[in-house]
Amino acid sequence: MDRQPRLARRFFDRLEPIHAVTYFAPEARAALDGLGYRGFWMGYFAARSAPFGVVPAEVVAAAFYNFAPHRVAKALPAAWEIASPADALRAREQSAVEALRRYGVGDGDDLGTAAELAAKAARSAALDGRPLFAANLALDWPEEPVAKLWHAVTLLREHRGDGHVAVLSSVGVSGRECNVLHAAANRVPKQMIMRSRDYDDEQWAHYRDRLVRRGLLDGDGLSSAGQELKQRIEDTTDALALGALDALDDDEVEALFRSLTPTTRKVVAAGDVPAATPMGLSRDDLDDDSARLSG
Repeated sequence: MDRQPRLARRFFDRLEPIHAVTYFAPEARAALDGLGYRGFWMGYFAARSAPFGVVPAEVVAAAFYNFAPHRVAKALPAAWEIASPADALRAREQSAVEALRRYGVGDGDDLGTAAELAAKAARSAALDGRPLFAANLALDWPEEPVAKLWHAVTLLREHRGDGHVAVLSSVGVSGRECNVLHAAANRVPKQMIMRSRDYDDEQWAHYRDRLVRRGLLDGDGLSSAGQELKQRIEDTTDALALGALDALDDDEVEALFRSLTPTTRKVVAAGDVPAATPMGLSRDDLDDDSARLSG
């Protein structure tokens, strides 16, 4: 198999929106509010960290990487005095499935194929150095196809995310600096990432200046060295994520793309997941169901 890292990037653009309904769909917010969590961020940190169980806020901040530690500490461990990790896990899966069904996922789709192949990939992906992936992998697998697909893509996105964190750490870009670098590369809107990751103007300027001193920024944009580093980060992340497809032969990868992409289009068309997210997704080729393995 001679597969290029670009395949992993296109796969991410397809799987991430399906996972992301758990952050953006009204069903998810209603379910987490229904448990008694106070506000979006308490529900977010509780639901996403729930596979770890009850752990210190510092562990979650380290694993999530690009959030301000004080933001995590506002939510955890206080959330566990309101509802348990097991409650949060049930709420996030059930609400994601409800949202996906509302979009029409499963109606006329080859959903079983997508679920089985995504699960095969996730079960065989490398565990080493990937704490969020490992914590989710330890959970019980749902049998219902929509739930199984959501769980599988959740595993695959956390697998990729853990790899991305490792790459950032290896090149000395901190969790707070990586948001500034991402915005400077025009991968996410600056004001959106400032708001969602808790920067005021002074804090943003502090991390921007650190990157300027390293020669990575020229004003608010990337310098040539910054462009090279940012591209290396993205390319290495893709290369590491590509291994998640090793368990599938080429025919299975093609079948996975052809069965998964129509579901992604339904999620995107529903409008709950915004076009601009901190993940910096592309929707440019979602009209193409092919894996392009021969391209």
